[in-house]
Amino acid sequence: MDFLRKLFDRKPEAPGIFDTPVRFGRFSDVYRTTEQNEAFDQAIKAHKKGDYLNTYRQFLAFLHHPKEENVTVKEKSNRLDFEIFQGSRKITGFATPEKFYASSKIAQAKELNPSFMRRLLEQNFDLKYSRFSLSPDNEIVILFESASLDGSPYKLYPGLKEMAVFADKNDDLLIDEFEQLRHTDQAPIIKLPDEIANAKYEFITTEIREALDRMDKGDPDPGKYPVGYSFLLLSTAYKLDYLTKPEGYLMERLENIHRIAFRQDGFGPARKNEEIRKEFEKLLKRPKEKYLRELYEVHSTFGITGPIEHNKLALVIDQELPHMNWYLENGYPEIALSIPEYIVSHCLFYYTIPPPDKALFHLLLNVIEADYFKSIGIPALRNGAEPDKKGIRNAIGFVEENFEEQYPNLKIDHSVLNYDSLPQFAKSFLTMVKNLNIS
Repeated sequence: MDFLRKLFDRKPEAPGIFDTPVRFGRFSDVYRTTEQNEAFDQAIKAHKKGDYLNTYRQFLAFLHHPKEENVTVKEKSNRLDFEIFQGSRKITGFATPEKFYASSKIAQAKELNPSFMRRLLEQNFDLKYSRFSLSPDNEIVILFESASLDGSPYKLYPGLKEMAVFADKNDDLLIDEFEQLRHTDQAPIIKLPDEIANAKYEFITTEIREALDRMDKGDPDPGKYPVGYSFLLLSTAYKLDYLTKPEGYLMERLENIHRIAFRQDGFGPARKNEEIRKEFEKLLKRPKEKYLRELYEVHSTFGITGPIEHNKLALVIDQELPHMNWYLENGYPEIALSIPEYIVSHCLFYYTIPPPDKALFHLLLNVIEADYFKSIGIPALRNGAEPDKKGIRNAIGFVEENFEEQYPNLKIDHSVLNYDSLPQFAKSFLTMVKNLNIS
């Protein structure tokens, strides 16, 4: 469905604000339905009573997200057989009154090689609940199992999450690095239309080149003003993650950029900027066909981001937003704009934020990155270089209406918005978000 057309139509029956033709951002399982939470409570009660099969039945119902089609269960003869999807990985297993067992095939080896086997052995030491194994057909498998007596939902959830996240993250990375490995037993993936995949690729490479070119311009001097370039480079990485939603190698490189930036190693921002630059340069050398293989939609069960409350989000805005003042006052609008874009995209990368905040952050990115949204078939709230005042007000009104039942104190004062330029608009928009009452 067309997200912005729903905004402009303002129909009461309009579905959720995130029903766009293209998905954005990382999956989160923080905000669950009432039915899911009730299923988890029932699973706890059943386990305390020793009704283990019903424990597993209710637990699998808890994992099922209505819009994801991520869990299937078949019950026969006192046994549950299930499939759980996490990205490109399929977790299969069974549950009986005696035990719970789950496994996921990550890759198949044409021949065994000490290099990737050593990698898996090392990763086994990082796992708390699950373990890597090798099948008779030379398939790399990750396993999780538990006896029913100690298989409460409080153990099943972190155990399944660990194996599912490890499996989904490692399949593409291992296959990309080791030529002896190939894909096996993938979960259903949704191939993007060629025009969408190509638009994402062009956006990724263009944004990286523009960030590096801006750095090469040397005005202001990256050696004297490294923090501004840190915002520029990091905002590029985080918005690529949110807007293009990559899998595999690209996702891992973007995460590594985050690790470099926040690593406690005593090095300053100038040194870290150079490391991040090298990561981006590696990405520019990557063939287009490899990018296109990692741009697809998936069904997910487990999220990897933790929740953040609105008041802490407001604190982040309050701490970071003043950094843009010097760049605005001294005629560096591109670097100034990267700071609010960093705030938004970093929060979307690292946290699960309250739904009204997420909706508004998405709208701000829609304004800033208007050309990208148009390239993937979504109208943008900008007319040329000018923010679309009417469209933005309508969109904010829709957000307010959409969440008024859940957040009755949500009153969005869009009168504070400054439409004079994109940096001024972004600054005033985050000030507006900071002052919201989300309770």
